[in-house]
Amino acid sequence: MQTQNSRIFKISHPNIELQSELSQGLGISRTLSQLLINRGINNNIEAKNFLKADLKSLLDPFDFSGMKKAVGLVQEAKKKKQKVMLFGDYDVDGITSIALLKSVLIKLGFNVSHYIPHRIKEGYGLNKQAVNFAKKQGIKLVITVDCGTNSPKEIKELKRSKIKVIVTDHHQPLGDKDLEADAVINPKLKKSGYAFKDLAGVGVAYKFCQALTGQELFEELDLVALGTIADVVPLRGENRIIVKEGLKQLSNNRRQGILALIENSRLRKKEMTVEFVSFILGPRINASGRMDTAETALKLMMTSDKDEADILAKTLESFNRQRQKIEEQIMSEAQDLISREINFKEHKVIVVAKEDWHHGVLGVVASKLADRFYRPTVVISMDKEVCKGSARSIKNFHLFDALTDCQQFLTTFGGHEHAAGLTISRNRIKHFRDRINTLASERLSLEDLFPKIEIDLELDFADLTTQIIEELKLLEPFGVGNPEPLFLTRNLKLKSEIAVMGRDTIKFWVTDGIYTYQALGFGMGRFKESFLQAEGFDLVYTPKIDNWQGRNQIILEIKDVSLR
Repeated sequence: MQTQNSRIFKISHPNIELQSELSQGLGISRTLSQLLINRGINNNIEAKNFLKADLKSLLDPFDFSGMKKAVGLVQEAKKKKQKVMLFGDYDVDGITSIALLKSVLIKLGFNVSHYIPHRIKEGYGLNKQAVNFAKKQGIKLVITVDCGTNSPKEIKELKRSKIKVIVTDHHQPLGDKDLEADAVINPKLKKSGYAFKDLAGVGVAYKFCQALTGQELFEELDLVALGTIADVVPLRGENRIIVKEGLKQLSNNRRQGILALIENSRLRKKEMTVEFVSFILGPRINASGRMDTAETALKLMMTSDKDEADILAKTLESFNRQRQKIEEQIMSEAQDLISREINFKEHKVIVVAKEDWHHGVLGVVASKLADRFYRPTVVISMDKEVCKGSARSIKNFHLFDALTDCQQFLTTFGGHEHAAGLTISRNRIKHFRDRINTLASERLSLEDLFPKIEIDLELDFADLTTQIIEELKLLEPFGVGNPEPLFLTRNLKLKSEIAVMGRDTIKFWVTDGIYTYQALGFGMGRFKESFLQAEGFDLVYTPKIDNWQGRNQIILEIKDVSLR
């Protein structure tokens, strides 16, 4: 049997004994119990903590070993009326971090400025231009957000100039040496003291703001949720709580910039979801730093003026359209290179490079290529000397570790397990390609190169009820680390004609011979004829409740199908 994306069905094995324990202990269905088990929850206490997690469950910001020192430095700067500068990244995580921390410091009475590097002219991280700017402006305290951990040279220069430095970040350190910064707040550090390691940069900034003010600052969680979702960190632990509560703030938003962004996207949304932030709001905010500077997006996040917000949102909408056109062109060129240069029997990692590719969209292109070919992918824009690249990975290939083992060929690099950025000399690209593919041959099996769809449960239509679907909401919000539940029902047949909606969505009725439900397949229009010709099929789906004319009905959102 062939699935529509050639994905391997990986079905979780039910744990009947633990199902019974959780079901009886918490008064939940055995279905929900198994979904919790699939997410690594092994007892009633863990299950209760997961299902009942709320803002009271957030950890104390002073658990960070560097927090007390950092707060003291800020208090000292205020007492001496010193100038403070924030330095942050140009993506959504960095922009929301600066917007959050700057607004808090302004309310506390600080003289605070900020510096966001230009993606193309300066690149990621602290740099010489920013250091010189701080010196000229008479800055006495620099606070980094979403960066700084791997900028020892620039921090050393700031310290040499009698400028104190606080690093707030969430990136993996490149080495074991301690930074010369006056205080470091990063959950990834071995001595961070903080139990939850997966905060986004804005999550770390939020903790810092809580410590500075002595307040919970729940009203700022809309910004924190935006950055957390856009940075694709695991939605487990504190991140899940932050996003859950932040989405509520976004749904009832009074922040003029976000309201204008939603309005100009022409996609109204009564209730905010992770998907809406990921695919609608996030790309528009990111487009500012990709196509121009991130200043437009930062102004949008901070303005309280409705007219200004509308103008800024329109600008971001224009940037996003530009980004889409450039991205389409580079995607086409990259796929052409792949067809000519990449031997998939020999290359487990795709490395493509071409002159003058726009730096601002390399990450998006790398992500799409990694999804399409299911290979770790590095996309490089070549220049005369220093070339810039962006990388995205697949499961079981840790990008940051791989780049660390290729660092002799790289000028700079940084990132995480699944996403990274790098710079490299033109004459070293071939050596880098060979080395990273050698590493991939050692670390990736042939099976690793076949995408898998992880199915939570096999379910008969007889057991599919609105009660179970309502229970699924207790697991929200869904995302990386907390995937939306997937069910498999076998031996189904068409019960109606297949309607094509819009460009690529199909809708039809499906039956097991007794029960019949409506199914929707987004992006599956090209499989219409295959469905019609199939004798039967096994369906992987997420069940949803749809209210139509005052009546609730079950809809199956198709995620994959195996046709016979």
